[in-house]
Amino acid sequence: QVQVVESGGGLVQAGGLLKLSCVASGSISSINVMGWYRLAPGKERELVAQITSGGTTIYADSVKGRFTISRDNAKNTVLLQMNSLKPEDTGVYYCRIVARNAYGMVGDYWGQGTQVTVSS
Repeated sequence: QVQVVESGGGLVQAGGLLKLSCVASGSISSINVMGWYRLAPGKERELVAQITSGGTTIYADSVKGRFTISRDNAKNTVLLQMNSLKPEDTGVYYCRIVARNAYGMVGDYWGQGTQVTVSS
């Protein structure tokens, strides 16, 4: 079993900042990709940022220059530092990992989501 747990969401005013954290635990052999997705009201779930085990990052155009993704491989943790938040950043943020479990099988694992609300 692999568990993915997010934390750090909340309510913040426009221009403010939040840091999201995601920890993966359980029968994990290795983690390739760790990323953050968000689901905004009336929209489809979208990739916000992701980082590979080698440190290669991808960001949505809408968050470039404002958000920073980082990871601690030893702790199976991925962070998302969100600065200069805008009301359109509001949504449920989900952590996703692509990991190889202790049995050698690669799987896609998601957290339960954490709400981020940015007021104008």
